[in-house]
Amino acid sequence: MTIRDDHALAADLATEAGERLLALRDREGFADPAGLRALGDRASHVFLMESLSRLRPSDCVLSEESSREDRLDPRRLSAPRVWIVDPLDGTREFAEEGRSDWAVHVALWEGDRLTAGAVALPAQGRTLSTAEPPKLPALERGRFRVAVSRTRPPEFVQNLAYLVGADLVPIGSAGAKISAVLTGDVEAYVHAGGQYEWDSAAPVAVAQAAGAHTSRIDGTPLTYNRPDPSLPDILVSLPDLASTLLAGIRDLHR
Repeated sequence: MTIRDDHALAADLATEAGERLLALRDREGFADPAGLRALGDRASHVFLMESLSRLRPSDCVLSEESSREDRLDPRRLSAPRVWIVDPLDGTREFAEEGRSDWAVHVALWEGDRLTAGAVALPAQGRTLSTAEPPKLPALERGRFRVAVSRTRPPEFVQNLAYLVGADLVPIGSAGAKISAVLTGDVEAYVHAGGQYEWDSAAPVAVAQAAGAHTSRIDGTPLTYNRPDPSLPDILVSLPDLASTLLAGIRDLHR
């Protein structure tokens, strides 16, 4: 692995973790989905934690798979650099044969902003990163598409789609949903109802670098490395759609 800077590091680590997950899935098969999910979570977490400890030893790390005590460690709140990682975003999809909508997230938070990040989509054979942000597609006229959870789409998003004239597209992991905005498979992603910082930090870093709109559903900025890592709602969209979606959300919540 060649490490050039934080952007390259995020992309390299996410990509290699993804390759290891693909190899694990091939080796273990799909007969025991729960066991495969547990193995994937653990193996990717260990790889990322060991790699960051070796390559960025003075930085803190917030990982989904860390212990509760490590997540609540107050030292990260005052640390100048904190890596926020989701070793396997979309464990359900990872353990389902034929699904490619799962991801690996690696992001860096410095002070008050995301400065680097990468989302590996191993089963799709690509990694999106701040090293080379994707070029956003142009917004076309007519109905647009909004990515939603394939298992628990929020009712308000269904109402929002009706209000603004959008079609809903079920996709697995949060990283895969936000990546779909950046690659032109959908034009927006709206979620409310529960997430954590590691679910969105890396894809939001890439989205911001690409020039997409990113915010809470009330329009306020997304912030990370807080004492409580809960970040329950998010809006990511092509820039020209943001005002329409935010206005629709406000109308629904009046």
